[in-house]
This record gives sequence, C-alpha cells and structure tokens, in this order.
Amino acid sequence: MSRIRTVTHGEYEVLNVILDSLAVAENLERLKFDMVPTNDEVAEKRFTQSVASIGTFLTNMMERRKHRLPKNHPDYRVK
Repeated sequence: MSRIRTVTHGEYEVLNVILDSLAVAENLERLKFDMVPTNDEVAEKRFTQSVASIGTFLTNMMERRKHRLPKNHPDYRVK
C-alpha cells in the first residue's frame, strides 16, 4: 500500500476494503436474518437483488476512479 495521493485514491481504497471485508459478509447475514422470514421466497429474492445492486454500484464507483489513481498503483488504468 502506498501513501494516499488524492481524495479519489482514498475513496478507491475505502471501497476496496468495503467490498473485500469479512465483516461486511457477516453483517449482511445478520441483516438477511432480520429482513427475510423463513421460506419467504419473495423477500429472499428482493434481498438478493438488493445486495447485487449495491455490489454493482460500488464496483462501478471503483471503476470510475481507476484512471485517477497514482500511476504506480497496481489497479491504475488509463482513461
């Protein structure tokens, strides 16, 4: 990990930690337990679609920041 170079660089790294975090998976399991009653296929489908939608949103946020990462960052991409 290199020193933070820009706010965008920091945002990218925060998003990366969020998407890779085991704690996120554990918290989502707890949330699912609270929101999806047993044998409720409709609630299960809605929850699964919600998680997928947010995952796509966060991944897109990361992609839009790759061209602004420091040039020596392993995920840097030219715009």
